[in-house]
Amino acid sequence: MTGNQSNASEEHCPTIFNNNTLIFCMTPVYVICLLAIIFNAFVLMVFCLHKKACTVTEIYLSNLTGTHLVLMCCLPFWTDDVRLSIDWPFSESLCMLVQAVGKMDLFCNIYFLVLAILDCYVALVHPLFHELMSRPFYAKLGCLFVWSLGLVFAFPVFIYSKVKLNPQSNITECIVDSTSLDQYLLYEVRDILFSFIIPVVIILFCSVRIITILRKKRMGFLKPQRTEQKTTTLILAVVLSCLICRVIFCVRIFVVENTDIQKCHIMLEIIDLVCFYLGFFDCVLNPILYIIIGKSFRNRTKEFFKQ
Repeated sequence: MTGNQSNASEEHCPTIFNNNTLIFCMTPVYVICLLAIIFNAFVLMVFCLHKKACTVTEIYLSNLTGTHLVLMCCLPFWTDDVRLSIDWPFSESLCMLVQAVGKMDLFCNIYFLVLAILDCYVALVHPLFHELMSRPFYAKLGCLFVWSLGLVFAFPVFIYSKVKLNPQSNITECIVDSTSLDQYLLYEVRDILFSFIIPVVIILFCSVRIITILRKKRMGFLKPQRTEQKTTTLILAVVLSCLICRVIFCVRIFVVENTDIQKCHIMLEIIDLVCFYLGFFDCVLNPILYIIIGKSFRNRTKEFFKQ
């Protein structure tokens, strides 16, 4: 069906998004956004304004927190434009900036997790090498490299982001408008490979090896150091929460959003909405994990308030 017939068909499809339910459905997104900004800003203050210099692990976690903070600052723009399906009310320059920053942030987020889990893995498997290479200077250099690589990956998004009128819905949208289908597919394949598959494989490999080594130490009556175990547990918890939320977000993008019958199935819209909430929930969860599991962070917080 094409033209007016398709539009007429869509108008008869049931939807949960109407004037009565729209504000109620989107309230959790803004609550998540507000809490995440407050929590992550607090974590950054503790890490960056404390008189004691950050350890290697804390450098990675502070950069990870920075990506969460920036991502939450971009979330209201995506929510208003995409989720609520309203006209993009801002300039094309802001459209380009928001799209590029969001893409860079998601890329850097997963690779800061890779750096943190690699540091734990090397500390357990090659402790002598870790003592030589685990320096704050090298950690900062690694973080700078990740931010730079994120800028490179976000540059095509910045170039091709446009504000265009959708002729079917008559809505002005902020979208990534690639010049050809082949170029778009190449960009998508590269994005999936480097932003999801490669880092997830590294994270899973290191996580399995870390858990195996810790189990062997316990079975061999050689208990790992308390500080070492606490740090490893915190990193594994953060990695698990981020991976779960990232997988949920990918499921939403590749399954729910790409389902042609979505607008005619209320259940799919509900699943889409729940996945949208959970996809960003790790931004709120991570600071809570720092407080619950991270004894070093709790001590740093107490000292921060004293100073």
